[in-house]
Amino acid sequence: MSLNPQEKFESLGLSLPPAPQPLGIYKPYLVDGKYLYLSGHGPVQDDKSLIIGRIGEDMDIEAGKLAARQVGLTMLSTIATNFGSLSKVKRVIKVLGMVNCTSDFLKHPYVINGCSELFAEVWGQENGIGVRSAVGFGSLPDNIPVEVEALFELH
Repeated sequence: MSLNPQEKFESLGLSLPPAPQPLGIYKPYLVDGKYLYLSGHGPVQDDKSLIIGRIGEDMDIEAGKLAARQVGLTMLSTIATNFGSLSKVKRVIKVLGMVNCTSDFLKHPYVINGCSELFAEVWGQENGIGVRSAVGFGSLPDNIPVEVEALFELH
């Protein structure tokens, strides 16, 4: 018997940070038919603080990848908080990963793998991996290292 996405997450032994509240004029999520759009999320920690830093300057690539995984956990928290279960999501459609990095940093996809690998663990290889872009930015809000927005299909 295979585990559903909520059970898969629980088997990982990870904790979800608090779902963030909007700090501007936007909705954290929007449902349109069978699609769930999540606004850009940052790396919220369990104590509600943000991971801060610029990759290639304040943190290395591995710390950046861990920050991207934390962004994924923050996104999962938004889903679980607002929909009651990660199992309400059928699959990942698209991920846009934005990396706050120095101009000579070239490994944006590796950093965003931190989020993508988490989604693949929760929804499996077939449904947890969608199309993706990973791009570099000169800065992100509050100097967070990673911001991710995503589109999911609901059951």
